[in-house]
Formats: sequence, C-alpha cells, structure tokens
Amino acid sequence: MVNPSCPAVVIAAPASGSGKTTVATGLMGALRAAGRKVAPFKVGPDYIDPGYHGLAAGLPGRNLDAVMVGADRIGPLFRHGSRGCDIAVVEGVMGLFDGKIDMTGPGEASAEGSTARVAAMLGAPVILVIDARGHSQSLAAVLHGFSTFDPSVRIGGVILNRVGSERHQDVLRQACERVGVPLLGALPRMSELVVPSRHLGLITAVEHGGAATDAVDAMSALVAQFVDVEAVSALARSSILAPEWDPVQEVRRSEGSPVVAVAGGPAFTFGYTEHVELLRAAGADVAVFDPLRDGLPTGTAAVVLPGGFPEEHAAALAANELLLADIRTAAARGLPVHAECAGLLYLATQLDGHAMAGVVDVDAEFGNTLTLGYRDAVALEASPLFDAGTRVTGHEFHRTKLVAVREAAPAAWGWHRQRPDGRTAAREGFVRGGVHASYLHTHAAGNPESITRFVSGAVDYARV
Repeated sequence: MVNPSCPAVVIAAPASGSGKTTVATGLMGALRAAGRKVAPFKVGPDYIDPGYHGLAAGLPGRNLDAVMVGADRIGPLFRHGSRGCDIAVVEGVMGLFDGKIDMTGPGEASAEGSTARVAAMLGAPVILVIDARGHSQSLAAVLHGFSTFDPSVRIGGVILNRVGSERHQDVLRQACERVGVPLLGALPRMSELVVPSRHLGLITAVEHGGAATDAVDAMSALVAQFVDVEAVSALARSSILAPEWDPVQEVRRSEGSPVVAVAGGPAFTFGYTEHVELLRAAGADVAVFDPLRDGLPTGTAAVVLPGGFPEEHAAALAANELLLADIRTAAARGLPVHAECAGLLYLATQLDGHAMAGVVDVDAEFGNTLTLGYRDAVALEASPLFDAGTRVTGHEFHRTKLVAVREAAPAAWGWHRQRPDGRTAAREGFVRGGVHASYLHTHAAGNPESITRFVSGAVDYARV
C-alpha cells in the first residue's frame, strides 16, 4: 500500500510577471516560520527560482518538468522531493495553461508541461496570483474563464498582487465573490521587493548573497501579513499513487568510487538536484568546486560543467589560469567532461574576448537575441553520456552565441526547429574524445542511463 502523498498547493497566474515568485517564495518562508516543513517545487526548466525557494524552505528547490523527464516521473519525483514534509508549494511557469509550443495544430486546453497539466497530475489545487493593477469588476470574468477553461484543473482561490487601496481591494473582493473563488490574500503595491534582474531573469540566489536572503525574508513577511496562510494550508491536497522515485533504482552502481568534480559557485548555478543524487547513486564521489577560485579536486576522474552566467564572470574565470590549463590537459587525455551551456562557453577558446580553456576551438560572445525553447534532440555521436541515436528532450536558454567556429569535432545533437512555415534541421554542440559540450540543458532524471555511462567512464579514466 502506498502512503498518502504530501498535501500541495500550486501557485499559478494568467501570465508571467504577475508575482508568482514573490507569492510562492513568500508562502514557503511564511509556512516554514509557522513551523511547517515545506517541500519547494518549480514547474518547468527554470533554474533561478528554485534557488530562492531553497532559501525560503531550507530544503533544495526541485523542478517538475513533464517535458524533460516525462509525465510518468512527475508523481514519483514529487514524492521523492516531498518525503517527510508537511506541505508542498509548487510555483508554476508562465501562464497557467502555457507550456511546450506546438505549431502543428490548434493544441489542447493545457499545453504539454504546463502548470495546469502538472497540477492535474498531482491532484493539487491551483491558487491564482493576479496582478491587480488595472483590474476592477472585470476580474470576475477572468476568474470565471480560468476556473472553467480546463475541467481537470481546480482553482482553489486567488491572491491579488499590487492592490492599490482598500477600496480597490473591496471592489476586487466583490468580483471574486461573484464567481465563487475565495480571496486568500491581497498584497499592496511595494517596490522594495524587486530583485535585481538580468538578461535571463532574476540574479541567482548564490550571486545575490545576503541580499537574496533579505529579499526572501521580506517576501515571507509580506505573505505572512497579507495572505491567509492557514486558509492556503487547508486547501492543500495531492493524490499521487505512484511509488517514490529512487535514484538508486535508476542507475547501475559502478565498481569504483571515482571523483566527479561538479562546477558550482556564482558562475555555474544551473543544475538539477537529482543530477547529483544520481551521480552519487551510481557510485561517484561528488566534489563541488568553484572555477572562479578553486583548482580541480584531487583525483578528479570526470568533470561536470553545468549552466550559469559565465559571461558575467568571464574576467575572473580567465584569471584562474591554472584550472583552465588543468582542464585543457585532462580533456586531451580523455577526461570525461559533461558541459552544458555555461560549460560549453567555459571550454571555448574565448568568451567576450577573455581566454577560456580552449578545449573546444570556438569563440563566444554575449548577444542581443534570446534562444529559448524545448528541443526534441537525437544524439548524433557516441559520447561519455549517450549512444548515437539516443533521443532526448532538452531545453535551450541563452543569449550568448558562437561567433567563430573552428572546431572540427562532430555535432553532439541534431533536431528540427519547428516554425509556422515548416521545419528546418539544426546541428548543435560538439563531441570529441571524452568531451560532450552543448548549449542544450538536459535533466538527468529523464535520462538516468546517461549517468551510469558517465560514471562508468570516470571509473575507466581513473584506472589509466
């Protein structure tokens, strides 16, 4: 018999920019302050919000991305991340019904990977966060539409954000009552909670340092004051029947305990919690290091260079010449290297004019165009992670671009870019020796066999 799953609420909105992160993060902090053990989650491929969630909840922020890991893993991953918790708070992505874009037809009510789909999978109620600026009685029509658009989604209540006055709040309360959607809170317009923004979203919690902690504390205090936290808690439900995800059951444990060095620190903050859990389950001795100031950990047998903001730290990364040289030398000897996005840039010859490791002979620079979206990719070459022909769904998210490609290594991935006027073929990334370098972010929980393969390669490298 499967034990009941952790009660949950899903924080969603009609559109991005409504205040989901403020409400979700503040709710996590307010619940924790009230003595609850809170499991923090984020729908979709976002790396930044989970960092703030982790500060608020005191537990690692986790993602629920049905596109990247598959719908069948959402329930088990939720159980894994909420084990031992009293309540889970799940922050949505974009608008409630927004997800993977499909240009081939009219689409379904809730797009693949949307907050609505994930809420339905969890059996959890949705609390809508509405930016109240410009709203009056017509709010009732908005709430009616969101409440009836998809019958698999239950709107449990609404939290109004940026309310202008008591009279404004009274008018909006009346609108909520008209359609029977409970008003759970109303946050006034405030400017001091603005977290500094950057080209890909918020500045990460790691980089924001003490200011990030202060911002989370302010969000928590705001929600505690203006939201009925007990009413929100009373709404929480989930109905997961699937067993808990277990990293030990997902991978094959290696015979040795190779040191797998995982880059961290301010420049490499984009990673999924389950990635490290799977590495350890496969037998790796995971050693986190900061390329801004550290050298390679002693005995390193493989390196993971995840995503992040290296373009913001290019000069400091370039100044750590010893590490760059060590990685360049080790890669030439066949060291398994898994580099995603920021990792690709770190392995480049130059980034915005600063010398990088030179493992991959390309130059990169910051650009004005955001590349964003899911990719249904196929591995074009055998690598330390994948057999040729392996199919993976990943996600691109970057403003940098490769401006001088002298590298002759085969491409890592191939996919079709879907456009209104048809499809075009794309080839991306590089595979050479033990190096797999690409802009494409992947989620190890959706591809656990890649972790078994990677750690096995580390074992072989350690024996040389």
